[in-house]
Amino acid sequence: MACVSARNLPLFQISESESGAVMTTVVRFFQFLTLGTWIGAVLYFGAIVAPAAFSVLTQDQAGALVGLTLGRLHLMGIVAGVIYLLVTAIWARSAAALLRPASVLVVVMVVLTFISQYWVSGMMDALRGQMGSVAATPATNELRASFDRLHRISVNLELVVLAAGLLALFFTSRIPRSTP
Repeated sequence: MACVSARNLPLFQISESESGAVMTTVVRFFQFLTLGTWIGAVLYFGAIVAPAAFSVLTQDQAGALVGLTLGRLHLMGIVAGVIYLLVTAIWARSAAALLRPASVLVVVMVVLTFISQYWVSGMMDALRGQMGSVAATPATNELRASFDRLHRISVNLELVVLAAGLLALFFTSRIPRSTP
């Protein structure tokens, strides 16, 4: 009795080279999906969410909304970066693939996002709690000055993540060599 499987059906019969091409397509799809989603979310956050929040809410309400959405953006970015790196390393069957320019840039993105979320944002939240209201705290106040400095660091970290993401996307979009 012959074993029937999808591989034996004419529709699913593909050569080894076609199988490699399909796998390359799947891997590149996930690389583009993860980077595109992350970069797009950073752009949307910075160009739409944050300015809109500060235009329709009080400064303290907008800050709370921006802090909440930024935290979720960070989590999504870290997950996207890890997926990118896993897919890349598994496809290449080697951790050495993580030393390629695009992968190194994605590692930088993940590390900076982690720092922004768990160090910068955490300290900003603590300062916000101590002040009660950022808007009502004078700019000359030591807590407010620390908060403003951390805010500038946060913005700069997001800009570096965006620039690294665009460069990683450029390196990822290059036509791949015949080997992974």
